Amino acid sequence: MARTREPGRAQREKLVELLSNGPRHSSDLGFKAWVKAFGRTINEFIEDDLPDKAAALTYYGVLSIFPGLLVFVALIGLLDDKAADKVIDNILGLTSGATQQIVVDGVTKIQENEQSASAIVFAGLVIAFWSASGYIGAFMRAANTIYDVPEGRPLWKMIPIRLFVTLVTVVFLVLSAVAIVFTGGLAETTGAAMGLESQTVTLFNILKWPGLVLGFGLMIALLYWAAPNARQRFRLITPGSTLAVLTWVAVSAGFAYYVARFDSYNKTYGAIGGIIIFLVWMWLTNVAVLLGAEFDAELARAKAIAAGLPKHEEPYLPLRDVPKQEPVADNPLHRDTVVDDPVVPPVPDAAETAKPSGRRRLSKNWKDDKGPGDDPEPPTKPTIDTNWV
Repeated sequence: MARTREPGRAQREKLVELLSNGPRHSSDLGFKAWVKAFGRTINEFIEDDLPDKAAALTYYGVLSIFPGLLVFVALIGLLDDKAADKVIDNILGLTSGATQQIVVDGVTKIQENEQSASAIVFAGLVIAFWSASGYIGAFMRAANTIYDVPEGRPLWKMIPIRLFVTLVTVVFLVLSAVAIVFTGGLAETTGAAMGLESQTVTLFNILKWPGLVLGFGLMIALLYWAAPNARQRFRLITPGSTLAVLTWVAVSAGFAYYVARFDSYNKTYGAIGGIIIFLVWMWLTNVAVLLGAEFDAELARAKAIAAGLPKHEEPYLPLRDVPKQEPVADNPLHRDTVVDDPVVPPVPDAAETAKPSGRRRLSKNWKDDKGPGDDPEPPTKPTIDTNWV
């Protein structure tokens, strides 16, 4: 029986040494390796059930968006009427259907009862942060599946990583929402109040969209680095994050064209058509993000194969933390595994296992031939005294 390593540092050190002799960057791989990695990405994307995991991420994303929307509406309600009207006008230009009514009704109620706004903001922030943390946790589990690694990080490591990534994600989403809303006349009014020139405001309106795309890519790069239990360098831009952003832009544009061209969602679902469209778009976004993570993982596998790792060997990246009580597998990276001597069952004596050649012949005195397994001696026939009368 193979003994377990605690925590398997020998395997990890051998894998680190092996990878150090191979390509350091994905750009060092040849064109054929990139093509094979992309082909494996498509296959692994299906085998790892990533479309289903994208649906789970969409669920957690929706749970965090609605409390965040509540906070956003409460903050708008705290503005003066003129500023609030401009913000609402910009939001109405970006949304449609039921979303417009939700925003207008929410702002109106907050303005009527401003005392409850602070409590709503606090409760919404707590719920939104907790829900966003659930999204990050689900993404970490999906990333471990993508990289074919077990989760070995203890809670005292997992929780800070999860909260840090959640905080960065929430801050980016808040800044993105502010950048999207502060446009047009509202941006000009805000810029004038801050003493900014009109050219600066115009430049902001032009550069904010590329900035949002770049920020989205950086947020994805952080997710790709922190989520899996695999040791790798942090890179601001990865091939996977680039693929994710390009796929997201293409899918979003194509889906928007489909919705505007055919308009089947509004005809089929009526008032909730906008919500259905938003959910489908969120699912497509998570599909793009997971696809990029899978591509980065397959490029890492390609570099490990180029370094000499067997083609189907896993893990192909050293683990950050090895799970306790993990059995050491039988592969070339585990040559120092100590194996106990096999337990050999005792061999029975030949005389005990030998079968008799035939039926045993009994002598006249059968009592003397009685073996240990024979029947006991038959009882004697009782005699009757005939002289009892």
